Amino acid sequence: MQHLRLVWLFVGLVLAFSTHLNAQSSFKYSYMPKKVYKNQLFPVTLISSQQNADDSIEFTFNDDSDTKPLFSEPLVVKNGTDSFYTFYFKASTDDIRIPKLTISTQNDTYALDAKTIVLGKLKERKDFCGVLAADMKIKNSQVSNYDEAHHIVTLSIEAFEANIEDMHLDTAQESDIDTLKREHAKVEAEFYVILPVKQTSLKFTYFNTIKKQYVFLEVPVVVADASVTTQSDLNPVEDSFEKLKKYTLMFLVAFFFLMFIFKRDFFYLVFGTVSLITLLTLYIPHKEICVKQGAPLYILPTQTSTVSTQIDRDMKTMLLGEREAFKKVEYNKGVIGWIKNEDLCDN
Repeated sequence: MQHLRLVWLFVGLVLAFSTHLNAQSSFKYSYMPKKVYKNQLFPVTLISSQQNADDSIEFTFNDDSDTKPLFSEPLVVKNGTDSFYTFYFKASTDDIRIPKLTISTQNDTYALDAKTIVLGKLKERKDFCGVLAADMKIKNSQVSNYDEAHHIVTLSIEAFEANIEDMHLDTAQESDIDTLKREHAKVEAEFYVILPVKQTSLKFTYFNTIKKQYVFLEVPVVVADASVTTQSDLNPVEDSFEKLKKYTLMFLVAFFFLMFIFKRDFFYLVFGTVSLITLLTLYIPHKEICVKQGAPLYILPTQTSTVSTQIDRDMKTMLLGEREAFKKVEYNKGVIGWIKNEDLCDN
């Protein structure tokens, strides 16, 4: 009986060892950084050379660990018989321990041991925007007058393996992320910053994790049309182009209706009606909204934005723009900001 137990113990050890070897041969880490920095977004990649493309694979990191991947499902890339599975993690303020990973397929279950990644320290810079990225670029920028003393600059940013959500500019009066969309390594965001009107350019650096160095980015701060005080035409002025449009539409309305009277052709009536409707839309006033007394006026349409002032009375004003839970309004002449939807009058 004792011999039988020893035999079964030996068989169990052989099976466990063979399973371990199978796991090492079927799945292994093909990339894991040796060092990362605070707030850095970094990939961890596994490779499998034996799995069928149709196999259903489930990856489970140890729930007891505080370190979690940003996405529960990996980015999968296939190259011939090899399959690469990439998870993205974000570094905190200590060394990163990638937890034990359990891999379940249709036929087997494998395990990869936990790994530790050392946390490095970056050299501090005053112009550092807080972003670490494999690549980062400004796709578009827009500058508008915010008030008499400041411009508001909007940057459309595209980056890869980047912690855009941590972006900030210590040299600016106010800066914040408005919208952010992430899909594995790629991230797109809208970044707002308030700058003095005398500032003609915006310069900052991000840390390139591939080049291992700081990279400068710069955009000019120039209002495209000084006659437009905001992106929403706060003070609509009937310029020469607007007048030309209205006079042209008036002429077309008169022409088509006169032609209908003389020719009795409904073709002219239809075009005359369309021209008249188009002309009337130019005279439709902006929508008015009522703001409660005491409502805070935010510089940016974000929950963390600074309050520039408070509305001192119930007031009606033009609706200049909308963004999620915020509405853009003009308080006093030249004072523009955002109020929350909850601060609108009840009626």
